[in-house]
Amino acid sequence: MDAVDPSPLRRFVVAKRSITSIFDQLLDFVKDGSAFVDEAWRGDDPGQVAVEDQSLELQSCATKLWTIREVLVRRHMKVAFFGRTSNGKSTVINAMLRERVLPSGIGHTTNCFLRVEGTDGDEAYLTTEASNDRRSVTTVNQLAHALHMDPTLDSGSLVKVMWPKSRCALLRDDLVLMDSPGTDVTLELDSWIDKFCLDADVFVLVGNAESTLMNTEKLFFHKVSERISKPNIFILHNRWDASVSEPEYIEEVRKQHLDRCVSFLAEELKVVGLDEAPGRIFFVSAKEVLSSRMQRAQGMPETGGALAEGFHERLREFQMFERTFEEFISQSAVKTKFEQHTVRAWQITEAIKAVMDAINIASADRKICCLEEREDQRDRLDFVRGQINHLTDNVKERIKTLTEDVSAKVSTALSDQIRSLPVLVEEFRADFNPTQETLELYKTKLLQHVEERLVGCLSHRCSVGVLRDIREAQRQMIDSVRPLLSPFVHEQLSAPSASFDLSYELGLVAQCADFQENIEFQFSLGWTALVSRFIGASNAKRALSGPDPRLQVCPSRPDALFYDLFVYFSSSPSLSLQETSTFKDQMVVYIATGLVSITSRASMTVLVIGGVVWRSVGWRLLSVSLSLYGLLYLYERLTWTDSSRERALKHQFVDHVARRLRAVVHVAGSACSQQVHKELSSTFGRLTQRVDLSEAELEGNIRQLSFRIQRLENIQRRSKAFRNRATELETQLEVFSVQYLQGL
Repeated sequence: MDAVDPSPLRRFVVAKRSITSIFDQLLDFVKDGSAFVDEAWRGDDPGQVAVEDQSLELQSCATKLWTIREVLVRRHMKVAFFGRTSNGKSTVINAMLRERVLPSGIGHTTNCFLRVEGTDGDEAYLTTEASNDRRSVTTVNQLAHALHMDPTLDSGSLVKVMWPKSRCALLRDDLVLMDSPGTDVTLELDSWIDKFCLDADVFVLVGNAESTLMNTEKLFFHKVSERISKPNIFILHNRWDASVSEPEYIEEVRKQHLDRCVSFLAEELKVVGLDEAPGRIFFVSAKEVLSSRMQRAQGMPETGGALAEGFHERLREFQMFERTFEEFISQSAVKTKFEQHTVRAWQITEAIKAVMDAINIASADRKICCLEEREDQRDRLDFVRGQINHLTDNVKERIKTLTEDVSAKVSTALSDQIRSLPVLVEEFRADFNPTQETLELYKTKLLQHVEERLVGCLSHRCSVGVLRDIREAQRQMIDSVRPLLSPFVHEQLSAPSASFDLSYELGLVAQCADFQENIEFQFSLGWTALVSRFIGASNAKRALSGPDPRLQVCPSRPDALFYDLFVYFSSSPSLSLQETSTFKDQMVVYIATGLVSITSRASMTVLVIGGVVWRSVGWRLLSVSLSLYGLLYLYERLTWTDSSRERALKHQFVDHVARRLRAVVHVAGSACSQQVHKELSSTFGRLTQRVDLSEAELEGNIRQLSFRIQRLENIQRRSKAFRNRATELETQLEVFSVQYLQGL
C-alpha cells in the first residue's frame, strides 16, 4: 500500500511561500526607505542628513531584492534522472507521477531532455526552446510522436512538458522532474551539466539490475561532483523483478550491487559517508509500480496482472525511495534555494539599518546645531529689540538738544545781523531816482541785497557748525545701529546724505511789503522835525495829525494839560493789555498835541512876547537870529539832493526792516531747528527701518529653524521606524532560518 502521510515536499512549498512573503515585505520596505532617503537627500535643508551614496545604495538594494524575488517565484524542487539508454528512467518518472506521462517501453527512447512540471490548467501541452508555442498533448503517444517528428530536437535540447496538477498530486508541490537521454549517447556531458544540472537538488542514477555501473555513468557524476559540492545522489537499481528467476542468487547479487554503489558514493565521489550511503541505494521495479498504481487508479486491484513474486517488497522499496527522496529533496531544495537568499536579505537589512542609523545620527547632530542656532537667533532678536528701544530714547533726547542749540544759534546770529543792518544797507549801490517806478525797483533790489547778505551771513556763521553737528549725530546713529543689523542689511547701509543744507527763509519781501518811505524835505529846526526828534517819527505823525477823538477837552494852560491826562487814564480802568503797553507812547502824543493846541491859541501871546523881546534886546540881535535861521533853512533846502533822499530812505528802511526782523527772530530759529529735527528724524527713521528688516530677518530665520527642527525630528522618527521595521524583518528571517534552514 502507498503511504498516505502528507508529502514532505509541502515543506518546500510552505518555506517558499514564507520566504516570498518576507521578500515582498522587504521589497515594500526598501521602496519606502529609498523614497525616504531620497527625500532626505534632495531636501532644501542646507545641512543635508543624507547623501547620494545612501540613496543609490537603497536603490541598489531594491533592485537586488526585486531580482531575488523574481528568482524565488520561479524556484522549484528539481530532480534530474540520469542513466544509460533503456534503463527505465522515463518509467521511474511515470511511476512517481502515478500516470503514464512520458513515453516509455519498447521502441521509446528519450532523445532530449524532458522537463516535467505542473500547470494550473486542465490541458497538457509542451513547449520547446525553439518556440514558445504551446502544442497540446492529450496522450503519451502524441507526445512521443511530437518528440520524434521534431527535427530540431537533439540530445542537448530541452522540452517542457506541462502536466495538469489536478491529474498528478506530486506536481502540485513545485516539483520538477528532469528526464535525460542516456549518458552513453553523447560526449557533451559538460554542456549537459552546465545547462541542466547546476540547479538540480537531487540526482537519481537509474541503473539496470542486470548489469553493474558503467564508466560512462560514473564519469558523468564525477563531473557533477566537480561542479556541485556534495550533490544529493540516489541510485535506483531498476528491473529488480528479474532477480526472481534466480532466487538463490538474489542476496548475493544485491550485496554486490550495494557494495559497488556504496564504494562509488562514499569513496569515489565522497558525497556521503559509508554509513549513510546504503540509505541512498534502492532496488525497485518501476514498471511494476506504475502498473500497480494505474490499476488502482482505475479501481482495479493493484496486484492484478502478471506481477512477479516479491512485488510487495519491491513496492515498499520504491515507496521508501520516494519518502527518502522527498525528504532529501525538500531539505536540500530549501537550503540550496533559500539559504543564500536569506543571508542576502540579512545583509540588505543590515545595510539599511546602517543607513538609517547614519541618517538618525546626522539628523540628531543637525537638530542640536539648529536648536543652538535658534537660541542664538532668539537672544539676538531680544538684544536688538532692547537696544533699539534704548537707542530711540537717547536719539530723541539728542535731537531735542541739537534742535534747541540750532534755534538759539540762529536766533543769536540773526539778532547780531539785525544790529549790522545799517552796514549792510549802506553797502548797497544802485541808481536812485525819486520817481515812483525807480523807487519801487530800488527798494526791490535793496530788499534782495539785504536778504542775500543776511542769509549769507547766517549760513557762514551757523551752517558749518550745524552741519558738522548733524553729520556727527548721524554718524553716531549709524555707529549705534550698525551692531544691530544683520550682515545682509549691513551691506545695504549707506553713509548719511551730504545733500542737506540749512535754509534760512526770512521772508523780507512779504514782511516789508508795507514799507513807505518819506523822502520829502523837512527842516531840521521845523516844528515837525522837533516833535519827531522829541517823541519819534511814528508818534510825531500821530500827534501832528490831530488830537485823539476820545479827548474832548483842550486845555488852555500847561497845568491843565497834565490834569486832563490824569483824568483820561483814570476814567479808563478797563484798558486792555495792549493799550496799557502803549501807555507811554500815548502820553507823549497827548502832550505834544496839547502843546500844538496851546501854541495855536497863543499866537497872539507870542507876538506880544516878541514885541517885549524886541524892545528889550533890540532889532539887531533879532535880525541876526532870523538871518541865521533863514540861512540854515536855505542851506538844508539846497543840500536836499537825491543822495540825501537815498540816505533818508536807507535810514528809514533800516528802521523798518530791523523792527520786522526782531519780530521773527524766534520764528527763524524755530524754522531752522525744525529742518534739523526733520533731517535727523528722517535719518534715524531710515536706520530703524533697517533694524526692522534685521528683526524681520531674525524672525524669519527663527521660523525657518523651527521648521527645520521639526523636519529633522520627523526624519529621526521615520529613520527609527524604518530601523525597527528592518529589525522586525530580521526577526522573521531568523524565524525562517530556525524553522527551515538550521539543522539541515
